[in-house]
Amino acid sequence: MTSGQRRLSAVATAALVVSLAAACGGDAKPNSDGSTTAATAPSAEAGAGAALSGEIKIDGSSTVAPLTQAASELFGEEQPQVKVPVGTSGTGGGFEKFCAGETDISNASRAIKDEEKAACDAKGIKFTELTVAVDALTVVVPKANDWATCLTTDQLKKMWEPAAEGKVKTWKDVDAKFPAEELKLYGPGTDSGTFDYFTDEINGEEGASRKDYSPSENDNDIVTGVEGAKGGLGYFGFTYFEENADKLKALEIDSGSGCVAPSVEAAQAGKYTPLARPLFVYPSTTAAKRPEVAAFLDYYAANINAIAKDAKFIPLNPEQEAKLKADITTLKSAG
Repeated sequence: MTSGQRRLSAVATAALVVSLAAACGGDAKPNSDGSTTAATAPSAEAGAGAALSGEIKIDGSSTVAPLTQAASELFGEEQPQVKVPVGTSGTGGGFEKFCAGETDISNASRAIKDEEKAACDAKGIKFTELTVAVDALTVVVPKANDWATCLTTDQLKKMWEPAAEGKVKTWKDVDAKFPAEELKLYGPGTDSGTFDYFTDEINGEEGASRKDYSPSENDNDIVTGVEGAKGGLGYFGFTYFEENADKLKALEIDSGSGCVAPSVEAAQAGKYTPLARPLFVYPSTTAAKRPEVAAFLDYYAANINAIAKDAKFIPLNPEQEAKLKADITTLKSAG
């Protein structure tokens, strides 16, 4: 069994409880912690009704992909004739495909840009922005790094800003207290919403970054790079750190109010600034009219926090969860 399969086991169990309760007229549903409480049995729209078929094409953010993949796999247990492939071309790459009409849903680790909206408008593609989880963008170093435990946002900027290119080459260049260890940087490529968000929050301008670093749209490549370089540093979504906590060390971040480690609690409380952020999926209005897509979205929302927790994402708060469900209802009734 893979680590992803183990993470999904608790959600699958909870989903099975729901399905059995529905079949027997019971009233159980999963809580965000995977337990069950009394509730109305799910409707057919939530994926427990008549058999459906078809394919739902999804692409976009590699950060959001594991969450949507978890929903896809669990939904597939109830609707095995519906195929839900999940691509990872990055937020920007995903929106290119989505606004060209090539996909039904786009995963995104940032909000859609005005120019991307214009591209969708040009093709007559309408959509709804759905917040599905919260992320604590995590700055990581290898376990061998024994000198850094917390970085200020100013130190991060000194590492990553365009002016650092070819000049800030060692950790000592960042802070005189650090050793003269070569600084090797790894991060998302320019199609990544994580890249956009990080550069905006740390460097003060979206897309502004030194170019002499090792970019990849595959977060596992960043993990491998940082792990293998004593002076390595990289950044990606919290879930990838959780999966690789045995290989990497997460740094605390000080944005002016003291050092704060990335965590579920800090992100939900708004204390992990400025690197806590919402994560999105964007379904097209046209796709949501198809019964298999509507059922998938209903299933996603009905089980969102159980899926988020077991896929090691930061779950929504009650108000965000209620808004997600309301937004899906509005989407399905849109003209």
